[in-house]
Amino acid sequence: MSNDTWTHGMARAVVRPLIGTGVTPNHLTTLRLLTGLAGCFCLAAAPYGAHHAALIGWGGALWVLSAFLDRADGELARIGDMMSPGGHRYDYLVDNGINCLFFLCIGIGLTHAHLFFHHQLGGWAIALGVLASGAMFACNWMSERYEERVPNERAFEGAWGFHPDDALYLLGPAAWFGLLLPILIGAAIGTTVMAAIIAAKLARLPAVAALG
Repeated sequence: MSNDTWTHGMARAVVRPLIGTGVTPNHLTTLRLLTGLAGCFCLAAAPYGAHHAALIGWGGALWVLSAFLDRADGELARIGDMMSPGGHRYDYLVDNGINCLFFLCIGIGLTHAHLFFHHQLGGWAIALGVLASGAMFACNWMSERYEERVPNERAFEGAWGFHPDDALYLLGPAAWFGLLLPILIGAAIGTTVMAAIIAAKLARLPAVAALG
């Protein structure tokens, strides 16, 4: 992943004062895990709680913080010379787990939502959540395999200082403005398409290598 995006730059500025304080990238990754889990819980439980609006608000805010910490831990590791294989694996597992869990949790939270003719989504919302989560996991796993085999190329590149992962920041405001249903539908479709694209890239690698 490119480290010259706007969000990487902001994270770099925030974590720079932490160098030499004893705070490690794993500490930030753990905080990313805890805030992500709390945000997912709030969004999953919101329709069933008495303080629906408050849970939605907290869920969105915690999610944005968790997404920022996803950048911060890596930046602290780089500029503080604290990179390690174990830290990378921990970061990878937490990021993939939390990002996939988010879509499953909003699917649970949207079971009481209405789509057409005032019919509740019910189990369809959870099915969409499972589809989006599974496709997200497939995207992450296949991207990692692709970048292992083609180290100088990324499965998906960004532009203008943004990376495709930066779209995760929009999930917080989407919760605040009641847009989680279209986000879930779009994610179920979009991540499935992305997974298919990466799978096609992986399938073409042997042929490309042979031609070279």
